[in-house]
Amino acid sequence: MTHRIAILGASGYTGAELVRFLATHPGYAIAAITADRKAGRPMAEVFPHLRHLDLPDLRRIEEVDFSLVDMCFCALPHATSQEVIRKLPESVRVVDLSSDFRLRDVASYEAWYGKPHAAPELQATAVYGLTEFYRDEIKDARLVAGTGCNVATGLYALLPPLLDGAIDPDEIVLDLKCGVSGAGRALKESLLHAELSEGWHPYGVGGTHRHLGEFDQELSRAAGRPVEIQFTPTLIPANRGILAAAYVQGDADAIHRSLATRYASEPFLHVLPMGAVPSTHHVRGSNLVHLGVVAERRAGRATIYAVLDNLAKGSSGQAVQNANLMLDLPETSGLTLAPVFP
Repeated sequence: MTHRIAILGASGYTGAELVRFLATHPGYAIAAITADRKAGRPMAEVFPHLRHLDLPDLRRIEEVDFSLVDMCFCALPHATSQEVIRKLPESVRVVDLSSDFRLRDVASYEAWYGKPHAAPELQATAVYGLTEFYRDEIKDARLVAGTGCNVATGLYALLPPLLDGAIDPDEIVLDLKCGVSGAGRALKESLLHAELSEGWHPYGVGGTHRHLGEFDQELSRAAGRPVEIQFTPTLIPANRGILAAAYVQGDADAIHRSLATRYASEPFLHVLPMGAVPSTHHVRGSNLVHLGVVAERRAGRATIYAVLDNLAKGSSGQAVQNANLMLDLPETSGLTLAPVFP
């Protein structure tokens, strides 16, 4: 059976990445792709690297006949998906790539995003989209909330040892290096080449980054008590990729064993041999996550490393993986592309 899909917000980086994964997916047919300012234009004009694909022209959301759509991917700006999704027919299942439905508590959403949630009735039914930890709930969900790309990277490193009691929840320092595509495609002065290149730029420092709401939610759930980590993301002059280094208190061998055991049967998560360190180069363009553990010179201290492609496993690849589950397709379908190297 071929499922008809719509991609809302296809003129952004995650929208283009969805097209890349879905255009040749054996279970999907792209019925509609939308944009706002670029409505009416062919996708080949907006993203020339996709000109070889037979795609419908971009149109406005209001012009889509959703009675002909089975699955909708929302790659819309934050605070937009809430209003759009609440107007969709109940028959349309949805994977949302924005931050709009990630926080289960609407009061927490308001605290982190500075405005009331516009669709609390939908938030109550949304399932958090970290596939490997919510697989059973995702299968039956009507609405899945994709994770933040930074958060996914950190959670893959931290959740297994936290669930297994292998690390101290009160001694977690998370440092992330992030490629610039994670900031989106909109024109911003700080992302101009002359502003960004030849330098690294910490942002969201001092506990102000909104992804901390997700970290608080998921790490506290795993630990069974409140957990607040120290977290600093740094924007680096690279197009893609996230490298997470989690500095923790715990036995390195036990941490490595926890990760290797939890992820032994996961098709996209690979734990390297003890002491090996992963690189973003080795997952670029793929739905893979590589993890490594290194024992530090101080006894009882370790660093957990995780890398993924923020546009793929951190966003659009994760979305396709979740949609596969929701539509009872093979979970890896359309996602087995090898990384691009060099």
